[in-house]
Amino acid sequence: MARVKGAMMTRKRRNKTLKLAKSYWGSKSKHFKMAKQAVMKSGNYAFEGRKQKKRTFRTMWIARISAAVAPYGLNYSTFMNGVKKAGIEMNRKSLSEMAIQDSAAFSAVVEKAKAALH
Repeated sequence: MARVKGAMMTRKRRNKTLKLAKSYWGSKSKHFKMAKQAVMKSGNYAFEGRKQKKRTFRTMWIARISAAVAPYGLNYSTFMNGVKKAGIEMNRKSLSEMAIQDSAAFSAVVEKAKAALH
């Protein structure tokens, strides 16, 4: 039986990693061993970054809503409680966008939330 050597697949695998590390600085883009480590690390950072992005946006929406309801004499948690009691099923993203884009509609939501609290 003929001996099978893995030269082609090994080269393909290495080239794939080196392609991912193409824009990295110094030896990380040239040498497979260092490129492999850098690609693994950057993959971990990217994974974590996707999770942090969701947290960051939620924090931003909450800050926007909080700032938008302050002139009405409410804080964020009281407002969200009122929204829930009023039966308004809007998420934080759409509420924050409404506060920026359509202040008249947002003030109507705030008044409904206030009425539901009392």
